[in-house]
Amino acid sequence: METLDLKDFEWKTVVRRLTMDDFDQLIEMQLRCFPGMKPWSREHIQSQIDTFPAGQICVEIDGKLAASASSLIVEYDPNLAWHNWSAISDNGFIRNHNPKGETLYGIEIMVDPEFRGMRLSRRLYDARKELCRNLNLSRIIIGGRIPGYHKHADEMSAREYIDKVIERALFDPVLTAQLSNGFALQGLIPNYLPADEASCGYATFLEWLNLDYRANAKRRYHHVVEPIRLAVVQYEMRAVKDFSEFATQCEFFIDVASDYKSDFVVFPELFTTQLLSCVPPSRPGLAARQLAEFTPQYLDLFTEMAVKHNVNIIGGSQFVIEDETLYNISYLFRRDGTLGKQYKIHITPSERKWWGVSPGDKVEVFDTDCGRISILVCYDIEFPELVRIAAQKDAGIVFVPFNTDTRQGYLRIRHCALARCVENHVYVAVSGCTGNLPFVENSDLHYAQSAIFTPADAEFARDAIAAECNPNIETMIIHDVDVEQLRRHRESGNVQNWNDRRRDIYKVIYREDDKEHEI
Repeated sequence: METLDLKDFEWKTVVRRLTMDDFDQLIEMQLRCFPGMKPWSREHIQSQIDTFPAGQICVEIDGKLAASASSLIVEYDPNLAWHNWSAISDNGFIRNHNPKGETLYGIEIMVDPEFRGMRLSRRLYDARKELCRNLNLSRIIIGGRIPGYHKHADEMSAREYIDKVIERALFDPVLTAQLSNGFALQGLIPNYLPADEASCGYATFLEWLNLDYRANAKRRYHHVVEPIRLAVVQYEMRAVKDFSEFATQCEFFIDVASDYKSDFVVFPELFTTQLLSCVPPSRPGLAARQLAEFTPQYLDLFTEMAVKHNVNIIGGSQFVIEDETLYNISYLFRRDGTLGKQYKIHITPSERKWWGVSPGDKVEVFDTDCGRISILVCYDIEFPELVRIAAQKDAGIVFVPFNTDTRQGYLRIRHCALARCVENHVYVAVSGCTGNLPFVENSDLHYAQSAIFTPADAEFARDAIAAECNPNIETMIIHDVDVEQLRRHRESGNVQNWNDRRRDIYKVIYREDDKEHEI
């Protein structure tokens, strides 16, 4: 099998400013989103981009426009006619945009029907929120459609419909998403867009408050913390009938992590060996190569899930054959649709004996939208030099997918992960398997207590354990870590292991890309 080109599996997902080059695709999307309503003219879009370019944003997937949002800045006035879309938006031309105002007003948001269900509206709302923070605006106000109302207009009023949506008794494709993205309902607006037959002309008046807003400040107020939300899966191994059943189990955890607005979700090492339960049994060496045949499906699945659920996924690890050689590889699936991979560097005697796995030879550090991270597969966390290399490359979080069969094996992972946190001022998240796989050789028993570890100092968690699962049950933990706290700890902690290394008497030298590097 030739080495797989990860670019063949990537979804190039970009949130960017709208340009006039997008006009034709934008109108096609608008006609699909709002059938029967008059679309924007070229003059509308040109005016919006010329007047407030930062407020006109879109999501592009593999070169195709998938979603867009338009907005302007106005000065907040409680008595302003927020109910009048034409007046607030200048009939869509936004020539009334006021750069000195403090309120971002959203005039439209749409997601192409082809890409619905992929949480693209969350990306647009998040981009608007970030724009608010960058410009030090106090709030976002929107007049939201209720396109599901026409189905119930004969049996209830618009107010009753909205109450049902808030109570989750009914689902509205727009209002439900807006409430999920932190907007608070402030009122109901009749005759907002009379041409909107699906909403029967009604709209909701919603508001999101920027808690970072500082009155009279001229620049962005910077966070004193930089929280990153981690979701760690403790995965139960069980027999599956086919790849589809495996995919359903994986998406469940990814969906839950996304619902909690996690930035990362991490799966265990070789949890894909679950797939060996649905193929004819064979000797371990051949079974590992059978498992490698699932790699293209595995890459397609997790790439789509990362984009669809808007979360970065550390996809455990999977056997891969490259140039007839078997590797154990952990893949990073970024939520922008791009991929990265980390080969397992240290191969256990069991892997070498039973499966014939070969080692990789490079510590990768990956850029993500939450900073630089590293992935070390199971046994690799037991070698301190590797985390030294990752820390030298500015990784603040180390993810460790592991797979152990006994408590003693798990304790080696646990204690070494805790040590790496102290030595390098990093967070380490470890994710393992539980349960049994009868008649799958060398993957029959599993023991885990997945956890998120911190440095051991006053400002961190008691016992240096931010969160941990109960041992040997299927579950997931979700916890926020603060990378700014790591930076401060490295500079001014009660002990400063990184700074206090005696490099005059010892040092770490590693070879990478035929060059020697010193830490």
